[in-house]
Amino acid sequence: MRLIKILLGSLLAFIIATPHLGAQAIEPSSSTKMVLLHTVNGAISPKSVLSSGTGLISAHNMMYRHSVTIYDANSAELTHTVSDSVKLSDFGFKQYSGSYRGAPVEGSFSPDGKYLYFTNYAMYGKGFTKEGHDTCSPASGYDTSFLSRVNLESYKIDAMYRVGSVPKVVKVTPDNKYILVTNWCSYTLTIISVEDQKVIKTIKIGRYPRGIAVSTDSAFAYVAEMGGNRIHKINLSDFSVTYLPVGSNPRAIALSPDGTKLYATLNLSGKVIAWNLEKNKAIKSVSTGKAARSLAISTDGTALFVVNFFSGTVSKVRTSDMKVVQSIKVCSQPIGVTYDEPTDRTWVACYGGSLKVFDNL
Repeated sequence: MRLIKILLGSLLAFIIATPHLGAQAIEPSSSTKMVLLHTVNGAISPKSVLSSGTGLISAHNMMYRHSVTIYDANSAELTHTVSDSVKLSDFGFKQYSGSYRGAPVEGSFSPDGKYLYFTNYAMYGKGFTKEGHDTCSPASGYDTSFLSRVNLESYKIDAMYRVGSVPKVVKVTPDNKYILVTNWCSYTLTIISVEDQKVIKTIKIGRYPRGIAVSTDSAFAYVAEMGGNRIHKINLSDFSVTYLPVGSNPRAIALSPDGTKLYATLNLSGKVIAWNLEKNKAIKSVSTGKAARSLAISTDGTALFVVNFFSGTVSKVRTSDMKVVQSIKVCSQPIGVTYDEPTDRTWVACYGGSLKVFDNL
């Protein structure tokens, strides 16, 4: 009996000294390393990639493929291909006859998991005669476009919303009250009411609005003015606006989990900046590569994932001190990135026609 007690005591001491054998030790995302797990190819040309957080990954393939492709987050296998083709007259736009095609840019999953919304760079069909362009202004007179809604039970488009010219980023607020869309050539933000299913507000932003982030309590939206040097902070109760002078050419935005910090890519300088929202001042910035484009944040807030378009790299940045802890040559023209919490994986969209999936180990 005494020998058994000694052996049990030794085993218990070993388990205590080795916590991963008892309860799973939680390692900060900033201390792990990205390791390539999958390369996903196919009929894709992804401008962006997005995790639903519930097992789905979507890629938005512009006018080159006229599709949104949906993948299983665990296996990285293609599960659905959604065509952007619609009959606008079926959705109440009776002035448009026949079928129309879009050009999926970016997406946003609704917080209830029922829908995926995606923006269309332009629409193609009768009545659309002046396709948008990356260099433009409201005076250019480019066609307005549409936001599409995909029902995630049928994987069919079941709603269309008219927005501005060359819509880019879309975000659904966490309370599922509003859908926000930045319109690149209209220089505006469109606000759509989910309850009323219509546009309720259009806010002037300035040259080339792009990235959007929304606070977890849905009180504030942050919108990047890529053609300027500021982030617009919009109070979603009265739509008043204040500004964060973060630096030239802000493109993508992410918020820290506690809502006290904002992170933004500064495209031309190839930097990522951390901004203190309580003091409205810069904390620190770091260079990640040439043309820092999209970024994503880990669930624990300790790491940022940044794609650098002209460097062909994806970088991991430690948020505690804004240091690049890893940089990987990923592909030519990496343009989009997302972090999938359930699998702890990072997905990168390569404009040339692939998705790269990284484990964080």
